[in-house]
Amino acid sequence: MLHIEESVLEINFKALQQNFEFLKSKTKADTKFLAVVKAFGYGSDAIEVAKFLQDELNVDYFAVAYIREGAYLRAAGITTPILVLHPQIVNLKHAIAYNLEPSLYNDRIFNAFAKEAAKQGKKDYPVHLKFNTGLNRLGFFHTDTDYIFKKLKTLSQIKAVSLFSHLAASEDKNEIDFTKNQIRLFNDVVANFEQTFNYKPILHMTNTSGILNYPEAHFDMVRTGIGLYGFGNDPKYDKHLQPVASLKSVISQIHRIEKGESVGYNRAFVANDYTTIATIPIGHADGISRQFGNGVGSVVINGKKAPIIGNVCMDMLMVNITGIRCNEGDEVIIFGEGQTAEELASKINTISYEILTAVSQRIKRVFLR
Repeated sequence: MLHIEESVLEINFKALQQNFEFLKSKTKADTKFLAVVKAFGYGSDAIEVAKFLQDELNVDYFAVAYIREGAYLRAAGITTPILVLHPQIVNLKHAIAYNLEPSLYNDRIFNAFAKEAAKQGKKDYPVHLKFNTGLNRLGFFHTDTDYIFKKLKTLSQIKAVSLFSHLAASEDKNEIDFTKNQIRLFNDVVANFEQTFNYKPILHMTNTSGILNYPEAHFDMVRTGIGLYGFGNDPKYDKHLQPVASLKSVISQIHRIEKGESVGYNRAFVANDYTTIATIPIGHADGISRQFGNGVGSVVINGKKAPIIGNVCMDMLMVNITGIRCNEGDEVIIFGEGQTAEELASKINTISYEILTAVSQRIKRVFLR
């Protein structure tokens, strides 16, 4: 077991492999697997996670949000195809320079990338066409297929290697009809493509909850982000997944204060009785929201919950350890064993995604293999 001496984010590759294998078991043997490693690998470490997924687990594709993220992976030696989900026109030339495959989601980005590919003398450069079937975020509208496919057919510099869409509520049992309609609309897009072109692109639509709940939407490839990192958006699936990241710190100093004494900025906590408090070297600059202050959030010390008291500071926070046997230098768990990121998120009415991706890059990453 790793001895903690400072604030660290532990990344457990055995957990990552377990999650990959569980999600992979829900698909057919020939279904491709796309791993989403955007936002620094959901707050972990995109490069180390991608290297493990590429070299040890042989994933078929990666996805990132922005071109800069993909370039970062290429510079680190990642050779697996990378889909860029939300490319911006200003960076399109870099997509080609780093052999990244952009999602083309509207006329503006389509025209701009076609122009850039032609300018660089490309032929059949791989692109992915995104269709909006109900999420109403990005994508050509599903009724735009005639127009966009005819346009694509006139161009030699780009080639659609995939068609895809994104499910809006695949984890919500109250939205089954909506989700099935999304799948139907996507099938209509695919049928139109097949009537226009004489080849079959990769088809993909599912996110983590889609993989688990809608096997009819697996098509040729599945995409997963949060599931890889240990969360299934449903308690019945969470038990099969293991959180990859654990955020830990240490006790820097212990204080014993009298009734009426205060703690932290603006005297936000005032002791009602003799109180023992601990200062932890992690704060809102590290991703611990100020919303967790004043008793809303807690940490785990020696197996017991210690509530955060007063305001969360930029570089530290204070917790009430009255009744907890502990010493300066002892380990503190912000999320991990004893309190998951999902449980912590629920305290401020948010989701595990936000907690994970908020962890600052100044927090040291350590890897358990």
